[in-house]
Amino acid sequence: MLTLTPTELASCRTLIELALAEDLGSTGDRTSEALIPLERQGRAAFVVRTPGVVAGLPLAQLVCEAVASSIQFEQKIIDGTLVERGSILAIASGPLRPILIAERTALNFLQRLSGVASLTSKYVDAVAGTNAKVLDTRKTTPGWRLLEKYGVRAGGGTNHRIGLYDGILIKDNHLAGLGDPETAVRRAVALARSFPGNQGLPVQIEVDTLEQLDQALSVKPEIVLLDNMPLEKLREAVKRRDAVSPTTLLEASGGINLTTIRGIAEAGVDRISVGAITHSAPALDIALDYVGQASRPVIE
Repeated sequence: MLTLTPTELASCRTLIELALAEDLGSTGDRTSEALIPLERQGRAAFVVRTPGVVAGLPLAQLVCEAVASSIQFEQKIIDGTLVERGSILAIASGPLRPILIAERTALNFLQRLSGVASLTSKYVDAVAGTNAKVLDTRKTTPGWRLLEKYGVRAGGGTNHRIGLYDGILIKDNHLAGLGDPETAVRRAVALARSFPGNQGLPVQIEVDTLEQLDQALSVKPEIVLLDNMPLEKLREAVKRRDAVSPTTLLEASGGINLTTIRGIAEAGVDRISVGAITHSAPALDIALDYVGQASRPVIE
């Protein structure tokens, strides 16, 4: 079952606090205070307007709890579920004024993460039947990385490294900084492995030519990132890997979309990293619909 890690949960609480402060300012919800009696009770349903994969329901509940502990949040499905238009995701009941205060912030989290999960699911479906895994990248909304990576998992994707601190990925600018392109690849892998701060992390190196790949395979890194290689070069890269260092994983990256990803997966790579699943995911259309007094049943 998909769950938030303790670190993700802490990030949620921080972002929720910031989001509510942004929405309420120093004076609170003037509209609800003007129109809704403090004692008024109500029920509202989170309803999907377009099909997709849901993610973020625990966050919506945390938002409601942060606004008022008296809000009852009844989750109807779990994150990672594919839903159709009109599906009820959860019911919030209790004092109506706090429900209205929580509405937009809860929907912002729910719509954004469901959008990430829905787009990820499309990429995962596109490579079904191959050995390739769909991974995310660090191309995330500042401050939202952990949550967006949670959304990727909800959509069936796999998380890449979280940040610069929990993985070693040698990229083109690192190689350029070492100088001498004839030896940079081998030197970079050796330096990464001997670095005291490595702590047993797998070493991954980015290459953009088959010549660089040959250099990398000679020192057998755990992962080689094949950057923006056309299909014929990807196929050749797989052949060379199989012959020289079969335990090295190959990851394709760069300009990948739903039209091209199937062919890339069929070329034989093990991993495909797609920045679009986080940086270009459209929000899933979800609304909060008032359904009446707290005692009124909801037709599902």
